[in-house]
Amino acid sequence: MSKQIPEFKNEDEEREFWATHDSTEYMNWNRAKRITFSNLKPSVKKISLRLPESMLEELKLLANKRDVPYQSLLKIFLAERIEKELGAH
Repeated sequence: MSKQIPEFKNEDEEREFWATHDSTEYMNWNRAKRITFSNLKPSVKKISLRLPESMLEELKLLANKRDVPYQSLLKIFLAERIEKELGAH
């Protein structure tokens, strides 16, 4: 039997609770179902990324061939690699 999740006064109290408690004591993750919130846009953060000029030019060339902005292509490449790396573990 899972423990009862307490009532929280606000989000800060809830965050503090989950930062110090194991969720497996409160819910059965084996019965969880994966869902997608397709209408949500992920928050983004600007970063500064230094690349060799030749790499940037090659990225732009590849992006041009695919008719996408090079920043978008870079995000696609990163997402694919992250998924591959996380799937390998």
